[in-house]
Parts: sequence; structure tokens; C-alpha cells
Amino acid sequence: MSDATESKLGGIGRWLLRDLPYAAMLVLAVGGIVLASFRGPTTYIYWMALAPIYALIVIASGWRQLETGAERTRLVVTQVLHWAAFLGAMWLMFLPEVGGVVNLNATSLTLLILLALGTFVAGVHAAVWRISAVGVFLALSVPAVAWVQESALLLLVGALLLVLVGAAFWWMWRRETKL
Repeated sequence: MSDATESKLGGIGRWLLRDLPYAAMLVLAVGGIVLASFRGPTTYIYWMALAPIYALIVIASGWRQLETGAERTRLVVTQVLHWAAFLGAMWLMFLPEVGGVVNLNATSLTLLILLALGTFVAGVHAAVWRISAVGVFLALSVPAVAWVQESALLLLVGALLLVLVGAAFWWMWRRETKL
């Protein structure tokens, strides 16, 4: 392997190690939205596990930027309290009294909004702009997720039409090439 290729792979590796936690945060949030369409204890466990995972990612990201033990202790305490508050708010969404009033789609959107807000504020407090950027991305995805949930049938019909038109063009092309 040449030096240029090796250094390029090293750069990709460094980029993956640096940005993988933030990509994981996005993937985990999307997984929560997909999982929210199902009922049961799995959904509850997933959303409740998400806040501590996010807290660990924020602490690990902020830890590298701090130099003293006091600063790091403050980061840990601040993030633990911050995510405990958001965990409490998420827990409230799963109470039977709330579930009887709020439908499943609204619950998943509310949890995504809470996660977006919590992530943005955690990034601000930890002074990690990438964490805040994940929070902004999650917040911007809320209207898109709502639209997809609302327009699932429309999207299905559109995809079916696209497949039918593509099949018709493929069939005509195959017929033309055989002549």
C-alpha cells in the first residue's frame, strides 16, 4: 500500500473515530422513531436507554476539551442532572394517564422534540458544537417525520406508481431491443 493511500485511510479512520459518536446519536434517534410505531415495553426501554447513552456521548465529547478535574466534575454533574431531567420528561410521556390522551404518533414526535432539545442544550453546556448540531438536525427532522407519518399512504401510492412506470418503460425498451 502506498503512503498516500495509507495516510488517506488514516484520515478516514480519524474522521470516523471523531464523528462516529455523533452519527450514532442520529442513527439511535431514527431507530427510536421507527420503533415508536410499535407498542410495548421495547419502545419504553429503548427511549429510556437513549438518554443515558446520549449523556455518555456528550460527557466523552466534552471531556477531551477540559483540562482540570474540577471542570470535568462539573461537566459530569451538569450532564447527569440535565439528562436525568429529560429522562424524567420522557418517562412522563409513557405514563398510562398520558398514553390515554396522546396517540402513539404524537408521543413519538414529542419524544423526538425532547431529544432534540436535550441534545442541543447538552451541546451548549458541554461546549461541543457537534452535539448541538445533532440537536438542530433532530429538531429539523421533526416536521419531516410528521409529514412521513401523515403521508404514508401517499408515499406508498407514489412509490407504486414509480415502479409501474419504470416497469412499463423497461418492458418497452426490452421490446425495442428485440426488434
